[in-house]
Amino acid sequence: MSEAPDERPASTLGRDLTLYVLARFGIVAMVAVLLILVKVPLLVALAVGLVVGLPVGLLALRKLNARVTAGLAVRNERRARERAKLRAELRGEQ
Repeated sequence: MSEAPDERPASTLGRDLTLYVLARFGIVAMVAVLLILVKVPLLVALAVGLVVGLPVGLLALRKLNARVTAGLAVRNERRARERAKLRAELRGEQ
């Protein structure tokens, strides 16, 4: 029963990470499309979109970024516990 709280964030981690990546790509695409509408060349628009999309994404997607970070922390903690348990078994302690 104590494993259930750890499994829930891990199950939403994939969804949150996918949403975050798609939202970041969406921001870059929106900036690039706006620049293309103003007659900026495609490669320049994409480059500017990437540069502008980084800080805008950090500001606009703050809550989603926090959920992804929390999910990764839970997953890393669980993996560290499993690794410590395996090392203890290999040493013959359990």
